[in-house]
Amino acid sequence: MPDMSEMPGTGGLEPLTWGRFFGTWDIHLGWLIGAVVLLVGYLLAWSAAGASSTVRTWRVASFVTGVVLLWVTVSSAIGAYAMALFWMHMVMHLLLIMVVPALLVLGHPLTVLAEGGPPVVGRVLRSRATWLLTHQVTGVVVYTVVIVGTHLTGFMDAMARHGWLMWGEQILYVVAGWLLLTPLIGEESVRANPPYLLRILVLVAAMIPDTIVGIVLLQAGTVPFPVLMGRRPSWALDALSDVHTAGGLMWAGGDGLMMFIAVGLMISVITSPGRRLKMTGAWLDGARRAALAAHSGGSDDAAADVDPDSDEAHDAYNRMLAQLRERERGRP
Repeated sequence: MPDMSEMPGTGGLEPLTWGRFFGTWDIHLGWLIGAVVLLVGYLLAWSAAGASSTVRTWRVASFVTGVVLLWVTVSSAIGAYAMALFWMHMVMHLLLIMVVPALLVLGHPLTVLAEGGPPVVGRVLRSRATWLLTHQVTGVVVYTVVIVGTHLTGFMDAMARHGWLMWGEQILYVVAGWLLLTPLIGEESVRANPPYLLRILVLVAAMIPDTIVGIVLLQAGTVPFPVLMGRRPSWALDALSDVHTAGGLMWAGGDGLMMFIAVGLMISVITSPGRRLKMTGAWLDGARRAALAAHSGGSDDAAADVDPDSDEAHDAYNRMLAQLRERERGRP
């Protein structure tokens, strides 16, 4: 077997213990510089907007936390052992494609740039190209291609031969997760956001690639990445058990995180009257306004200003039901 010290990501690693898990760190200068650039650029744009910024402080804290977690993930034992233990690679994968992007998206980076950056940046962010790039269909397609492409092809073995591909994979995970979650949990002011019911349905659909890949790995009868698994340290879990463990993490962890986000989204809708109005989108909301106008004697514009939980809306709804009952009685 080749010398382990020559293999990308595995040289000199001792058996993983809790002490080594918390005590293993690598500065990863490239990631550190990238993280600092992200933080400085975001905070400068947010500060430039000043009092006119619509991005609240807790969202800024979320973005900062996401950037810090990004660097911690790749620089801690999670990143160090990701090429030695495939299940640890899966832990890194879930953090980079789900947790980190969720925190970044909640920070509303597009809105921050549009409000605090040069005018040309705002125009680009409000363009049709940006809308297409951040559309929910684009997000699901990119997410699916990345999940399947990096786990059910020869990518893992290629990454074992060429260590620089791991950097590309990590960047790809963050970008794919951000593209998926921006239209689903983001409230960016620079783009038209989809109705909340559609967001929840897309989140459920996005569980499919995680489930498929997880089951395939969990039920693998042979090692799917012979080059990668053949270059693991001798103390590591046996290769097939490692693959099965990683598959279980992909299935349970990926679907669990997606469901957690979906539940959080539903709670945010339930607790916000404004979001409840946007639950089903413009078409059904227009139908609601037309029905209110017809049974309250007002116009569509007046009905648009009626709180659906108000007494006026309830009275109009009751009148509509009464009229429907009268029609039923009049039928032969």
